[in-house]
Amino acid sequence: MADGLKKRSSELGGPAVTRNPSMKAGSRPRMSVARLLKGLVQRERNALGQALSLVESTRPEDREQAAELLAQCETGGAIRLAISGSPGVGKSTFIDAFGSHLLDSGLKVAVLAVDPSSVRTGGSILGDKTRMPRVASHADAFVRPSPASGHLGGVARYTRPAISVCEHAGYDVVLLETVGVGQSEVAARDLCDFFLLLSLAGAGDELQGIKRGIMEAADAVAITKADGDNTAGAEAAAARLKGAMRLFPPDESGWRPRVMTCSALEGRGLSEVWQTVTDFRAMSGVHWTARRAAQRRLWFRQEVLALRAERDSEEEAALLEVALARVEAGLAHPFSAALRFVDETASR
Repeated sequence: MADGLKKRSSELGGPAVTRNPSMKAGSRPRMSVARLLKGLVQRERNALGQALSLVESTRPEDREQAAELLAQCETGGAIRLAISGSPGVGKSTFIDAFGSHLLDSGLKVAVLAVDPSSVRTGGSILGDKTRMPRVASHADAFVRPSPASGHLGGVARYTRPAISVCEHAGYDVVLLETVGVGQSEVAARDLCDFFLLLSLAGAGDELQGIKRGIMEAADAVAITKADGDNTAGAEAAAARLKGAMRLFPPDESGWRPRVMTCSALEGRGLSEVWQTVTDFRAMSGVHWTARRAAQRRLWFRQEVLALRAERDSEEEAALLEVALARVEAGLAHPFSAALRFVDETASR
């Protein structure tokens, strides 16, 4: 059947496509890896969407094709910028304004918004064309929700390969929006070159509300909504935060996190944010490369653990259910039951 599709496509002058055996009848045939790679270079929306769907797929039959695609993706040219902050800080509004600023500067921008889907229902609260109307409608931009799927803090396991696909497609900047629920900020640090933390004035975020670990992970902090009656408060909050962050030691390159104010509504401070990112890259030098190498090592380790977890045998799963039942019934202590389960499964 695949040969017939290829033949008919060739006769019509279209690209060769292959139908994935896991695809439902009536769905659009998936392009071959070679065709996807070519389409990515040409920044075809259909190819980009299919490539992202492939690398985000949890189907075992898609894994080999995804690995083949990722192995041939040329990456490293884009700046990877993670943007996070507590709910209500205005992440989406900021990204829409900041992304538009970058687009106006002639840069191509991809936005990967980690999708805070409900783990119970599988639902999503994202509406990217509504949240980021200017960026989502721009010809040189691409906005894509990346499913969180219950992973730590909402930072998706499949965000890393999605970044690689966007870089191969020629985007100059990849903006990663995290859900901002605490641990996701620290996890996002391992996905990006630069970590921007957004904060609000007058909400306690600039000092007490931001955990030390998150502050230490940030390369810069921007106080948002610094407009109108909020301007003076935002400037005061920035001054307090600058004083607090002087207590943190600089990173390996000598960089000290900067604090600034911005207004997505007025477009103020956006160029300063971007200048901070470019200054960081210029100053980081070899540390920029070393950070990416460390991230690749972490990706490998985490992927090994994830794949091992997925490939646990049915027998181990059955043993786990038995152990859980004994623990829940009070017939075994959680600690001793865990030790026994690990010993039994490790010996297999």
